[in-house]
Amino acid sequence: MLKILGKAASINVRKVLWCCDELGLQYIREDWGAGFQSPAQPSFLAHNPNALVPVLIDGDFVLWESNAICRYLATRDDGAALLPRAARPRALVDQWMDWQATEFNNAWRYAFMALVRRSPAHQDHAQIASSIAAWQRHVGIFEQHLSSGNQCMVGSTFTPADIVIGLSLARWHAAPIERPPFPAVDAYLARLALRPGYQAWAADFT
Repeated sequence: MLKILGKAASINVRKVLWCCDELGLQYIREDWGAGFQSPAQPSFLAHNPNALVPVLIDGDFVLWESNAICRYLATRDDGAALLPRAARPRALVDQWMDWQATEFNNAWRYAFMALVRRSPAHQDHAQIASSIAAWQRHVGIFEQHLSSGNQCMVGSTFTPADIVIGLSLARWHAAPIERPPFPAVDAYLARLALRPGYQAWAADFT
């Protein structure tokens, strides 16, 4: 059986848990992270030298990086579940997943740490304002994309890109900030909210 190392409160762990739910995969999850077992322990570092969650253990195969884990799970059994077979739509899935993990996450990180986590190290008002502005600008990219007739991030087919972006947008939607109107994003989140995986791991998520 699959084993997932990481606390369920982590957005990156939730990506993997939602992906497992979509695929109907059975797993065991162990709590690692703040308030639980420390990822700095040698037993964890043997799996991921970065001391970050999640880590997936599938028999003798160990994998870290949440988006890589989602891609692996989506192709683990029949080679096509959740992921398109054709090169171009699959490349678009990778494009959005990579952009979420780099550009989008980096945009909102400072504001989130300041306003939600109340981190003492993230209380510079200018940086908070800059992070919020970047957060909204990046959501505007989703608004433009979804306004072009896309029901999901890649056409009308649900893929792992919708899992990782859906969680990030759920966090944006629940954050204590003023949000400009983004009707296409709101409609997209409403569609995702019909999925049991979203209800379990993304609804009202901060």
